[in-house]
Amino acid sequence: MFRKVLLAEDFDSISIAVVQALNELNIHEIDHAKYCDDAYLKIRRAIKDNTPYDLLICDLSFKTDHRENKLNSGEELITAVKKVIPQIKTIVFTIEDKSFRIKSLFVDLGINAFVAKGRNSIPELKKAIERVYNEDSLVVSPELLHSLRDKSLIEIEPYDISILKLLAKGLILDEIVLNFKKSGITPNGSSSIEKRINKLKVYFKANNNVHLIAIAKDLGVI
Repeated sequence: MFRKVLLAEDFDSISIAVVQALNELNIHEIDHAKYCDDAYLKIRRAIKDNTPYDLLICDLSFKTDHRENKLNSGEELITAVKKVIPQIKTIVFTIEDKSFRIKSLFVDLGINAFVAKGRNSIPELKKAIERVYNEDSLVVSPELLHSLRDKSLIEIEPYDISILKLLAKGLILDEIVLNFKKSGITPNGSSSIEKRINKLKVYFKANNNVHLIAIAKDLGVI
């Protein structure tokens, strides 16, 4: 079983339950951080002391307060951690359940498991920890498996997301063109962008731009 685990979670009630679950799995070297910056510093310190963590369990959303942080989300934390210790196993434990976001965590960040917080989430988390330790791949809460089986979601590119985000802000085609040109995003011609928007409408079966943005938000694309 894992020897040393770091939990990044900002709610004490959840942290207590997770720590208890880890103890039940005979994991006793457990550290906890309420801020992503603190979690990252603990990771770096452990590497320096030659006592690295075997497993990182983290939430995706962290409540903001008076403190300024460089890392403000689970995605940012995982990205930073993977750069200094690529081999660390990572489990996301969160209330977030947007299909696109879940898939991107596996594909883009290389997480090992995703467990949705809920009524039966602690037993599921324990199972996920055991499966990750045993090198099982694609460990995800049963009720969310359909999200990863939908192959169409992974075909959305960063270029498409940029367009969707600007549409969601209320920008019209000409304004998106100017934004892309200033940002160095290509292709940035009005014809190319318009074709892409129309392709996205067909892809998401949207009737218009407003409907397109609503679907994209519902899927967690933006």
